[in-house]
Amino acid sequence: MTPSSFFALRPQTSAQALYGASELKSYIRTSTLRGFIGSLSILALMFLGYGALALANRINTRSAPVIAKMKIMTLPPTPPSQAIPPPQLTLPNAPLARAGTPVAVPDEALRPDVQDFANVDEISRATLNGGNGMDEGIMPLATEITTEVREEEPDAYIFIPVEKEPYIDIKELQKYVVYPDLAKRANIEGKVSIRVLVGKNGVPKKWIIESSDSDLFNESAIKAVMKSVFTPAIQNNQPIDCWVSIPIVYRLR
Repeated sequence: MTPSSFFALRPQTSAQALYGASELKSYIRTSTLRGFIGSLSILALMFLGYGALALANRINTRSAPVIAKMKIMTLPPTPPSQAIPPPQLTLPNAPLARAGTPVAVPDEALRPDVQDFANVDEISRATLNGGNGMDEGIMPLATEITTEVREEEPDAYIFIPVEKEPYIDIKELQKYVVYPDLAKRANIEGKVSIRVLVGKNGVPKKWIIESSDSDLFNESAIKAVMKSVFTPAIQNNQPIDCWVSIPIVYRLR
């Protein structure tokens, strides 16, 4: 064992123990006093902050507009409404009779200004106040309005149930087909499918090119179809507008 460790392990004397205890008591007393002063400082800061916040709220409350409160029981009475009666219109050209339901009263009870009630022929021109008896410029109760009813054309590809579809003899139609010169010189053959809206009278109204092997044939095919006359479609024994597809074939002989 070294000399330093020997001295470290030696027990302390009574004087040294008393000195250490007095130092500990002094440290505890000082620490307690400091903690107490710190707590008082924190509380004082909290009270100061609360007071400043209350003062600011009070200033804001004073600067806000004052709203007058009034109980419902203390409200003043509502002024009576001054309704303006509707004007009584008198048509200058209305008959002397007035509109309304007649009530049987004795003749002596009638006032001189009371006129006869309108009959069935005069009720459309009569008013509640009567007129001056002039029948010029009759004002009818209702005006006749003439409306034009237009039939909508059917869609080209919506199915329409019919007893008979539009018909034309394709062989007869081919006689109207003119082979284009340019297609002849180019030695071009082909087919054009045209969808045609056939009217009630059998005359074509519109056309749609569904397919074509060459644009050179389109104009010729359209002219041939549009100048032909079809047998119209029949629905419920009545002719109707209906679409039909027609093939036009171009073959060199």
